[in-house]
Amino acid sequence: MSIPARNKHLVRTLLVAASALSLLSGTGATAAPVRVTASPDGALLPVEADAQKGKVMLVLPAADADGVSGRYLFTQAIKTGLGSAAIRIDRGMQGDTKVLAFRRMGGKVAVVFENPRYRATGDAGVAKGARASFPFSTVAMLEIVGDAPDGGPVKVDLTPLLMADSMDLGGALAAGAKGYKLSEKLSAVDTGSIKVFPRNIELETVQTFAADSAGHELDILAPDGRAVSFTVHSSLVALPEPGFKPRRFDIRSGAHATQVYDFGTPLGSPMLVEYANRFRLEKTDPAAARSPVKKPIVFYIDSAAPEPIRSALADGVRWWADAFDAAGFIDAFKVEILPPGVDPQDVRYSMVNWTDRQNRSWSYGGGVIDPRTGEIIKGNVVLGALRVRQDITIFEGLVGTAQNGDGGPNDPVRAALARISQLGAHEVGHSIGFVHNFKASLQDRASVMDYPGPKVDIAGRNLSLADAYASGIGRWDKFTVDWLYGEPSPSVDPDTDAASKAEAAQKAGMLYGTDIDGRASDLAVPGVNMWTEGQDTPADLAHTLEVRRIALQNFGPRVLLAGEPLSNLRRKFVPIWLFHRYSIDATGKLVGGVRYDYAVAGDGKPVPSPVPAAEQLAAMDAMVATLSERELTVPGELSMVLSSGTSARDDAEAEPEVLLSAGSAVFDPLVAAQVAAQVTLDSLLAPARLTRLHIQHGYDAGQPGVMTLLDKLRPVIGAHDRAVTRRISQATLLAIASASRDPATPADVAAVLDGFLKVIAGSFAKAKRVSEEGLWQLSMAATLGDPARLEAEIDKQRRPKPDIPAGMPIGDTGWFDDVLPN
Repeated sequence: MSIPARNKHLVRTLLVAASALSLLSGTGATAAPVRVTASPDGALLPVEADAQKGKVMLVLPAADADGVSGRYLFTQAIKTGLGSAAIRIDRGMQGDTKVLAFRRMGGKVAVVFENPRYRATGDAGVAKGARASFPFSTVAMLEIVGDAPDGGPVKVDLTPLLMADSMDLGGALAAGAKGYKLSEKLSAVDTGSIKVFPRNIELETVQTFAADSAGHELDILAPDGRAVSFTVHSSLVALPEPGFKPRRFDIRSGAHATQVYDFGTPLGSPMLVEYANRFRLEKTDPAAARSPVKKPIVFYIDSAAPEPIRSALADGVRWWADAFDAAGFIDAFKVEILPPGVDPQDVRYSMVNWTDRQNRSWSYGGGVIDPRTGEIIKGNVVLGALRVRQDITIFEGLVGTAQNGDGGPNDPVRAALARISQLGAHEVGHSIGFVHNFKASLQDRASVMDYPGPKVDIAGRNLSLADAYASGIGRWDKFTVDWLYGEPSPSVDPDTDAASKAEAAQKAGMLYGTDIDGRASDLAVPGVNMWTEGQDTPADLAHTLEVRRIALQNFGPRVLLAGEPLSNLRRKFVPIWLFHRYSIDATGKLVGGVRYDYAVAGDGKPVPSPVPAAEQLAAMDAMVATLSERELTVPGELSMVLSSGTSARDDAEAEPEVLLSAGSAVFDPLVAAQVAAQVTLDSLLAPARLTRLHIQHGYDAGQPGVMTLLDKLRPVIGAHDRAVTRRISQATLLAIASASRDPATPADVAAVLDGFLKVIAGSFAKAKRVSEEGLWQLSMAATLGDPARLEAEIDKQRRPKPDIPAGMPIGDTGWFDDVLPN
C-alpha cells in the first residue's frame, strides 16, 4: 500500500511538527512518551504512547478557517464480549460509524460527532443553515499537550475519547441489572495495542463496569459479576477518497440504505434521500460488460470458528462470487481464512466473526458505513456458535443419532453444516448491502437472504434430511447484486438503469417481502414468513404436522448419543413438539390477510387485495385443527420416558429450552398441550388480525369476520370431556378474554368477544353433573362472570407460566433496528 502523493507532504509536515512539539512537552523523572511505529507505508497521523501514565497523544493538523483540525470516521467494536444472549455485547460486534471532527476551542480541542443526517444542497449559506438547525454531539474535551507557536499542528491527549463509553455498554448492561457504571479506576488504555497505518489508527481500551451487586446472569457469566470488563477497540479512519457514486435506494431492490434529509431539494421533491449501502467496486474497464475490478471485496473467516465449521462458512460465503461474476465483475468477491496475527477489528478487514454465548442467539451482519454517502468501508458479521448445535439438536430429534457424522442423507452433522454455510452467506449478504427476502421460499429457495426452514421429506413412516437446505446463491441474489453494484455504460444514468432492473425483476415474477411484513406473527401479508419451506398454505401446515407426528412416534432414547443422560430427552423434545410453530404463523397470515407488492407509481402493479374468503376459511380450519386432542396429546408412555431424572446441577444453557415440569423431573403433558395451543391462539386472536377481520367483513359480508372465527373455535371450547381438552378449552377462553381486554383491540371488536364469552358462561352455568367436567364448567362460568377473577386469570396468561420456549434465537428481535443502518 502506498501513500497518495498529495498526502505525503501532510504526513511529512506533521512528523516534523510532532518532533518540534515533543520539545514543548514537560520533562521529568518519568519516561517520555514513545512514538508509535507506523506501518512501512506511513501514518494517518503521528501517535505517541505514554505507557506509564496510560495516555495516548495524537498530533493533529493545523485548524482550518472553521477551527477544525481534521475530519475522520470513528467507529468502535467489541474485542472481548459478554457471552450473553439477552444482553448484546458480543465479541466482534461493530458499533455505529460517526463523522468525527477535532475542533479547537480555546485551550482545548473538542471531539465532535457531526450530524450528516441533516443537510441542505445549495450555496454555502443554505448548507450552513441546515447544519446549524440540528445538534452535534461533543463527546470529549482533549487537553493540548503541545502547541506549535505559529498556529500549526497541535498535540492532544486522546485518552478521554478512548475512555468514554461511546458504545453505551452501560446502557446495554442495564437490561440485565441496574447500577452498572463505567469505573475509571478499573479502566485503562492499552498503549501496547496501538497500530498506525496510512488511512487508519487502531487502539484498544479495557473498560470495566461496576455495580454494588451483580445481576443474576452477569454473576453467572463473569468471574465477579460486580466488575465486568471488556476490551473495546477504536478505529480512527480517513474519510473515503472522492469518487464514490451513491445509489438511490429503491423499495423494490432488496437493499438497505442510509437516510439523509436534504432541505435543499427542489420544491415538490422529497426531502428524504436514501442511499443504498454498498462497497466501492470499480471495474478496471468501466465500458466492458465483464471486467476485473480495481479492488475486490474480501471477507475473512474468523479462525475462532473450529473445523469443519470454518470450511463450511468459507464455502457458503464464497457463493456470492457467482452473483458478482454474473453481474460482470471478474474475481470481485473473495473469501480467505484470517491469517495469524491479523487483528479482526482492524477496519481494513471485512470479517465473519465467530462468537460463543451462554445461550443461542441471533447472528447478524452490518459494518462500517460512511453516514454521508452509504459507502461500506468494512463488512462485519457476528455468528453465534450455538446456532449450529441447536440445529443438530433438532435434526437428532427428527431422525435420531444413528447416522451422526457418517455424511449420509440423515446425518444431523451434515445437515447442520449445510445450514451454517447458508447462514454465512446470509449474514455476509447483510454486510454487502442486502435485507431479508422472506418470500424466496415460495420460489424454490430463490435467495440466501431468506430464513430457511429445513425441508424434511417423508418416505413411508420415515423422515429424510437429504435435501434439508439449498446450496449456492439464488436467482434473487443475482438480481440484487446486479441492481446494487452493476454499472451501465457511461452515457446512461445509473439510477435510471437500476430502476429499470427493478421493474424488470417484478415483471419476471420475482417475489420480495422483508421484515416489515414478515417478522411478527400477526402481520397481514401471506408468504412473507420466517423458517418455513414451501408455499405457506394449509397443505404445507398439514405436511409439517405429519413430520411432527412421525418424529414424535419415533421419539425416545434413539435421539440421544450413547451414554447421554435420558433426562436430556426433555431438551430435545421441545423443538419437535413445537416443530409446526412457524407453519402456524404462516397459515395465520392468510386469515385477515392482504396481498401486495412493494410498488412505485407508474409500474403497473395491481392494488392490494384481500385474501379470498375460501382461502381464509381453509386457513382457519387448518389452524383450529392444531388445537385438537390428536395434535396436543402426549402419549402416556412418552410422558414417562420424558420423566427420567438427573442428579446433575442445572444447566444454564439448556434451562430456557425445556417445559415447566410437574415437580423435579416429572414431565407435565398438560403443560405441553397448553404451550402448543398458545402458539395457535396467539396468532389467531392477535388484536391486529381481529381488527382486519372486522374491517374486511364490514366492507364485504362475504368475507369472514370476527364471529366467523369465534364460531370455528366453538368445538374447541365445547370439547372438555378429558383433562387435555379442558386445558385447551380453558386456554382458548382465556385467550379470547385477554384479546377483549387488550388495548390494541378496537372497542367494537372487544364488545363482540366479551359478548361471546357471556354466552359461553351462560351455557357452562347450566352444568348439572358432579364430575370433573361439570365442576370445571361451573368454575369457568363463575370466572367468566367475575371481572376481577377473570382479570387475575388473564394476568397469568400475560406473564405466561409455562413460558413458550423460544424457537428463534434467544434475545430481543429489536436488535435488527440497531444492526442495519437507518
